[in-house]
Amino acid sequence: MTLPTKVAPTIHTSAAQPATPSTTPWSAPDNQRDSGQAVVELKNAELAFGDRVLWRDLNLTIREGEYFAVLGSNGTGKTSFLKVLLGLLPLTRGTVSVTGERPGAASRHVGYVPQQRGFSPRTPLRARDLVAQGIDGHKWGIRLRRRAVNERVDELLDKVGAGDYANAPVGLLSGGEQQRLRIAQALATDPELLLCDEALLSLDLNHQYIVSELVNQQRVDSGSAVVFVTHDINPIIDHVDRILYLAGGSFKIGTPDEVMRSEVLSELYGADIEVLRSNGRIIVTGRPDNTHHISSQEGLIP
Repeated sequence: MTLPTKVAPTIHTSAAQPATPSTTPWSAPDNQRDSGQAVVELKNAELAFGDRVLWRDLNLTIREGEYFAVLGSNGTGKTSFLKVLLGLLPLTRGTVSVTGERPGAASRHVGYVPQQRGFSPRTPLRARDLVAQGIDGHKWGIRLRRRAVNERVDELLDKVGAGDYANAPVGLLSGGEQQRLRIAQALATDPELLLCDEALLSLDLNHQYIVSELVNQQRVDSGSAVVFVTHDINPIIDHVDRILYLAGGSFKIGTPDEVMRSEVLSELYGADIEVLRSNGRIIVTGRPDNTHHISSQEGLIP
């Protein structure tokens, strides 16, 4: 299938040592978004573990209302990128700021949705209790503002469509239902930045699209920036503004049309890669490490 002709963005290399999408997206066109408030800024950023460089010379600004996807195989630094933004991992070189502050200090402005991991059926926690942890889970002692917290929990549960099982034990809920609760928890402080780490992993296709739409709705409603780490871009393709694609110590940044192209990925991987588009979905063949990217349901990959 022939893709539209575009000038491919520059590939940056480091020494490679060892449910319906929203019809009214919040984000402005690129030329307007460029003048919006910067939520994430990295300058000359490098991350390495010993002699192994994951990426270097990364200069990136993510602005309010932008939906930014991070793709790449296992071990390329996707989750490490989120850890840098969370203040859990220092850069080897360069600088990073989140909402104008150092990572970690900006935690009150950041929501985080982790990978879906099931709870034990015996977990002594209700759905509403899990969501409430996003409001005052960092505080010790007896909850003094019980009514206000309960009202906020009810509001968040309704927002993600989880009100019907507010008092159900979390261990008895499905993976998709649990992930709705994690999103509600992440939205508790109405964050300026929402970080999602493989938030669709282990979910069936229906819940992948439901969860994707809930995340995007926060961007539409509040102008939050979204950074979404994923192996499969297809469930979020209608929302994504730009991609950071990591591969073998190199990276590429651009729109989906700019990055997800045969010639671009072939150069990035140093191998013959073919990118096809079918019915609004993206299929990639010939990738050396495709076992890390193929969707378990359909064999579709970023």
